Amino acid sequence: MTPLALVMIISAYLLGSISSAVLICRVLRLPDPRGVGSNNPGATNVLRIGGKKAAVAVLLCDMLKGTIPVWGGYFLGIDSILLGVIAIAACLGHMYPIFFHFKGGKGVATALGAIAPIGLDLTAMIIATWLSVAFLFRYSSLAALVTVLLAPFYTWMIKPQYTLPVAMLCCLIVFRHHQNIKRLLEGTEPKVGEKKNGLNKAS
Repeated sequence: MTPLALVMIISAYLLGSISSAVLICRVLRLPDPRGVGSNNPGATNVLRIGGKKAAVAVLLCDMLKGTIPVWGGYFLGIDSILLGVIAIAACLGHMYPIFFHFKGGKGVATALGAIAPIGLDLTAMIIATWLSVAFLFRYSSLAALVTVLLAPFYTWMIKPQYTLPVAMLCCLIVFRHHQNIKRLLEGTEPKVGEKKNGLNKAS
């Protein structure tokens, strides 16, 4: 591993560690997303507590945390496997942020942002899959899981050299959703837009 790649990996983790949800909620004087709803500092939970505009702002910022370091690494000539490691570092920063006591989100938006530089066609397929599953079943976590399971296949069809890095990233996302998987199997996972029992835990 070159010193440049190592610097990019560390930078990706530190950028990922900036919690968009917490900072945007502070600016908008909303409750801390780590203490209400799902206790998850991500766009879905912010949608519940702050509405669509706040959620979109969080979503875009979280995506940029993945896009910026991966795109930077791409233009610096870093190979595809190390680009995958950079993407994973950004997601690990989001999930376990050093600046926020290692209590972060699920990493779906950051992963999408990291995958986006591969191509707009791949990004469109991933977004369409998430929206379709979320619309049909109204489970954000289910949409995320189905999407990340299909993402390596989509990548293989479009740019096969990135299949392994994307698969590595998707495995991390699936692991982070283990509690959501359990709730889905038990039938206790709240749906998108559901605000029962004091904003139940969701994705």
